[in-house]
Amino acid sequence: MLSQSARPRIESSAASLLSPELMTQLEHMELVSRKIFRGRFKGERRSRRQGQSVEFADYRSYVSGDDLRFVDWNLYARLDRLFLKLFLEEEDLRFFTLIDASTSMDFGNPNKLQYAKQLAAALAFVGLCRADQVRVAPLSNARSGEARTLRGRHQVWRMLRDLEAIQAGQNVSLTEGLKTFCLRTTGKGIVVLISDLLDKEGYESGLRYLLAHDLDIYVVHVLSPEELQPTLQGDLQLVDCEDDDKADITISKPLLDQYQRTLAAFRQGARDFCLRRGIAYLPASTAHSVQSLVLGYLRERGLVR
Repeated sequence: MLSQSARPRIESSAASLLSPELMTQLEHMELVSRKIFRGRFKGERRSRRQGQSVEFADYRSYVSGDDLRFVDWNLYARLDRLFLKLFLEEEDLRFFTLIDASTSMDFGNPNKLQYAKQLAAALAFVGLCRADQVRVAPLSNARSGEARTLRGRHQVWRMLRDLEAIQAGQNVSLTEGLKTFCLRTTGKGIVVLISDLLDKEGYESGLRYLLAHDLDIYVVHVLSPEELQPTLQGDLQLVDCEDDDKADITISKPLLDQYQRTLAAFRQGARDFCLRRGIAYLPASTAHSVQSLVLGYLRERGLVR
């Protein structure tokens, strides 16, 4: 239970991630999986499979080993055949949001990491309002603590506090971070990776770990306006913020044109890699609000409804 002195401080910091206006718009939405997963607990969503509840769905023929409690004996008396009653089932959904908190994400105006945390907060809020199992965490290595799984609307403040605590500088490669997540995580569900994909080791190996878990995967590729349309000029020394690698360059129009071609090829390569493997690839610029991304683009792409 939060103390009266702690609540205003938490609410103030949480407002930077999730405004009351956005929460009002999100609380009637739900996360949507492109796959059918078996939940562990009862939730607030209607399953596309049949289970055990009070709402009748259909019949199917009895096969040896079926539970006799669900045999329709009245139908048996009329047709002399055994049929099982099927019922619609409500289930929960396992939802994971993985945030790239490497130093390269601490860049841009708006800041990419802050944008990732706002997007994670919005999606997690939708899941908690629907009693789904929700976990939000930065990519980490085996030495880092494991994120907790939250469930229920009353856990919203804890989710926001966890997100507020995420700081840039966790320079774990995408491969190592996603491998660690897969080793620690069992079961099926939706996983949303929010990253700029700027990793010298590449993103392909890490995404293959997720594919091996048969998860419903979304990649939100976040870049800042400064990366999409750089305005640099003159003689500069570029320093890699993660490994201090340096390069001396002279900014010119031909160089900026080459940069745009390289960036376009990088984004198209990520899109093609994902689409060929059934991964939803969602490009995002921090110049566009999280509200427009969730209520517009992500709704159109089917992650929320």
